[in-house]
Amino acid sequence: MNEYQIISGFAVGLLVGLTGVGGGSLMTPLLTLVFGYAPTVAVGTDLAFAAITKGAGTLAHGMHGQVRWPIVKRLCLGSLPAALLTLWCLRHVGSANEALLQFIKISIAVSVLLTVLAIALRSRLLAFLQHRPGYPLKGRTQAWVTIFVGAVLGALVTVSSIGAGAVGATLIFLLHPTLKPSEIVGTDIAYAVPLTALAAVGHLWLGHVHWDLLGALLLGSVPGIWLGARLSRSLPERFVRLTLVTTLTLVAVKLVV
Repeated sequence: MNEYQIISGFAVGLLVGLTGVGGGSLMTPLLTLVFGYAPTVAVGTDLAFAAITKGAGTLAHGMHGQVRWPIVKRLCLGSLPAALLTLWCLRHVGSANEALLQFIKISIAVSVLLTVLAIALRSRLLAFLQHRPGYPLKGRTQAWVTIFVGAVLGALVTVSSIGAGAVGATLIFLLHPTLKPSEIVGTDIAYAVPLTALAAVGHLWLGHVHWDLLGALLLGSVPGIWLGARLSRSLPERFVRLTLVTTLTLVAVKLVV
């Protein structure tokens, strides 16, 4: 088991514990840029990693009543079929296809940039929407848009392993602005569990999960998340989020260039 991979898992876990986001958006680029894994293997392994860690998070939030299950259901109605369709397309194209590898690499970069925008512009997006007629959405319109958002996230997460964190939380927040912050986090984590698990099983079927790497990342991330959660009480949130946004922006630029 590679000690550098354990340290990397710890570092990513630390940031996740500090900010609540950044797992996939940091882990997947790290595996491709630093450790040189193929984009398909990086995505598949990170999805398995996310399914396990988010499963534990869902139990914790669920016990405290911080998961809005009707919203989870609607997101899953969109995300799970989209994930299956995306996996079928990946299988049909073939994991060794150079065009596919380049597409996944670009998808990772785009997903990282979307994460940056979600973190940096969430409050401005809400302020903009609050002045638009018909906002917030209600009733059947809100339900159908939530399903559609789930479908978009399902495809994005299956291809890049990124998007279920900050992007998903931001979209849930914009669609359901009356939710408490803890409910947004709990709901975002809960819907991501079946999505990342299904996508991980699909990538396992495609041969994209590296088990030794997964074990090393989990070994490092668990204490990292614990320490980050403790440090988050003392460090200024603005400083931490600025550090995360800067890091993710540099990662996205490096992936594209």
